[in-house]
Amino acid sequence: MDLFLAGASIFHGETKLIPSGYLRVKNGKIAEIGSQEHVKPEAGEQQIILPKDGLILPGMIDVHVHGANGSDFMDGTVQSFTQIASTLPKEGVTSFLATTMTQKKEELDHVLYQLGKWICSNHLGQAHCLGIHLEGPFINQDRSGAQPKAFVRSPDIYLFMEWQQTASEQIRLVTLAPEEKGAIQLIKYLTQTGVVASIGHSDATFQQCQQAIAAGVTHITHLFNGMRGLHHREPGVVGAAFLHDDVMVEVIADGVHVHPEILRIALKQLTSSRLILITDAMRAKCLQAGIYDLGGQKVYVSDDEARLHDGTLAGSTCKMNEVAQRMSHLGCSVQEIVRMTSINPAKQLNLFKLKGSIEIGKDADLVVVDQDWKVKLTICQGVVTYADL
Repeated sequence: MDLFLAGASIFHGETKLIPSGYLRVKNGKIAEIGSQEHVKPEAGEQQIILPKDGLILPGMIDVHVHGANGSDFMDGTVQSFTQIASTLPKEGVTSFLATTMTQKKEELDHVLYQLGKWICSNHLGQAHCLGIHLEGPFINQDRSGAQPKAFVRSPDIYLFMEWQQTASEQIRLVTLAPEEKGAIQLIKYLTQTGVVASIGHSDATFQQCQQAIAAGVTHITHLFNGMRGLHHREPGVVGAAFLHDDVMVEVIADGVHVHPEILRIALKQLTSSRLILITDAMRAKCLQAGIYDLGGQKVYVSDDEARLHDGTLAGSTCKMNEVAQRMSHLGCSVQEIVRMTSINPAKQLNLFKLKGSIEIGKDADLVVVDQDWKVKLTICQGVVTYADL
């Protein structure tokens, strides 16, 4: 059904705010944007009157999410995939990358096959899966975090080629450790085939990171976590992230993975033009404290933290609108937050012609939030998927 939204302010393009605007959606696309004045809905349009203090923003894109509401992509079932995709709009997410984790080959074979088939079919009325983020198994055992060490593998072009075929060519981003044997060759192959290569779960030195970036790396997975930190005699992965302007950088702004003042330092160094906000959420998101599964490991969730028995952080339970709110409390403007939650990830995935901003002709992926970043309405590809008006 075509939609007519009116009453709230609209963040148009990359910089413009239209007070008391209106927006038309036709055939799943943004058809018209402007100041409301005396504009009225047309015949056949569903009219949605929004709160005056509301903000219509481009839908958020989470490029690193493992699960939600009791399900994980590693479950390998359409039921779990659908459960996650149906849950994410409640936090303003309209698109995402289904993120896997290090596991035995047979399990990844199954999950990638099922995900590939599911992504290639059409699923309206839920968040849009843009592809797969393959996190591991081509990582460093010493920086594996909650990724099971037993299944870590050396980077392997031929294995990746097999997995990409199994996944119906849906792998869009790969997290790997560039210091491992075979990594540079894999990075070059990923770059040649249009897949984003990302440094993560890595103990790489600054020099090794430079080599990886020269080979094609354009992304850093969850800054500060699962990597060699910044040291005054060895800048490491963090130093490389800070100094290479052509690299985009994920960060989990949940108040647990990164101290707020360290986050402030990263924001000043990288600015909103290079940061991508993610959740790295696992299946316990939206659920109560308790014991959950992550790759065959028990995860203990309490006080908004998810940890293995030894205290290792095991993903998060945060929501995208919550990390946006945290960044707002750090002093970020709406423009900066939109850049980190929508524009940057869309550009990184080479999808900015379709998603990431509110412009005529783009997919009608929209979220309406109030002044506290509470989600009031989410529209995915022109379909209302969540409403709390």
